[in-house]
Amino acid sequence: MGIIKTWEELEITDDFLFGKVMRNPEICKRTIEAILNIEVDHIDYPEEQKIINMTADAKSVRLDVYVKDAANTVYNIEMQPTKRGDLPKRSYVIFICRFDLFGKNRCIYTFENRCVEDMDVALGDETVKVFLNSKGDMGQADENLKAFLKYINNHDDENENDFVDMIKREVAQIKSNKEWRREYMTLFMRLQENLEEGRQEGLKEGRSEGEILKVISQVRKKLARNVSAKDIAEMLEEELDYIIKIVEAVQDNPQFSDEQIFYELRK
Repeated sequence: MGIIKTWEELEITDDFLFGKVMRNPEICKRTIEAILNIEVDHIDYPEEQKIINMTADAKSVRLDVYVKDAANTVYNIEMQPTKRGDLPKRSYVIFICRFDLFGKNRCIYTFENRCVEDMDVALGDETVKVFLNSKGDMGQADENLKAFLKYINNHDDENENDFVDMIKREVAQIKSNKEWRREYMTLFMRLQENLEEGRQEGLKEGRSEGEILKVISQVRKKLARNVSAKDIAEMLEEELDYIIKIVEAVQDNPQFSDEQIFYELRK
């Protein structure tokens, strides 16, 4: 089964649709407020709201939301974790996940940079990373956040919620936009071409796609049990450098499927 969805199959958890939804400043504002439990005066978009890499040799397409509020606080909101350069001071990086990356059943995990030797010493760079786990315990979560996460899980809240209703209306409007449909189909075709190139490269290396996917699956399972890359390489009788590549791809992109990790390795 292909990893690239058609226009009709797109959901809020897909980068393209999520990026379009977050172009609505009111939805973006309320999303940030629900996640961080703060009040945001208003939302500006200081940079182009979508970042698309479609050069002739592009191996990937990245779309994310990068917004700034009146207090000069920067928020980078991604439905799927990706690598990017340094963010400005006083910034929040928010990852929205449909899985529990840390295995503690928390709804929200918030991280600040602190000294490993002395956790009381903060770096002071004012950068905060927030991971949402839509499968976690929502007992203490804001009502809007609860409804939002249930929507992310494809389970509507039994009670009406105006925030989620607003998102649903926005999704319906986006899906009916012919220009955006054409834009996505252009990206769809490019991604399909790149994916096929990646598969062919894998075959040239002497391994079938199925063999590589099997290794990726095994690495993912062992990482979940906190097995080190060195031990994984020994268990699977693979070269350490090869396993490290897979481990880094899985850890840098925890929401990727095995097929997406396969494609990531081909870059």
